[in-house]
Amino acid sequence: MASLSQLVDNVVVMSFDLDQSLVTIGRRAENSIRIDEISVSGQHAVIEAIPNAYLDGVTDYYISDCNSTNGTLVNDLRVSERQRLNSNDLIRIGWNEFRFIDDSENALEQTAYILEE
Repeated sequence: MASLSQLVDNVVVMSFDLDQSLVTIGRRAENSIRIDEISVSGQHAVIEAIPNAYLDGVTDYYISDCNSTNGTLVNDLRVSERQRLNSNDLIRIGWNEFRFIDDSENALEQTAYILEE
């Protein structure tokens, strides 16, 4: 399962499981992840979990900015369209920093051995 870890001075202070197909992030109370801070818009960003078209049981995660005032950044680059997230990406929402962790992606990176006959 994937998660967002909120960082302060590169130390995890809170972790949020991404266990829904659509996770909203923002200042309003109805968001899945609520960040009560002035630099965060009411509905700031959305993370979508979409089954991979080619690999059974694999989920891809995408982040989109919801026309927020301060923007959403992934690895210090502003998100202008829906962007795929990779494990260990750094996400900035307002003054808040998060690390995206996808344990299933790490498992896919293991080397496969091909046996020759």
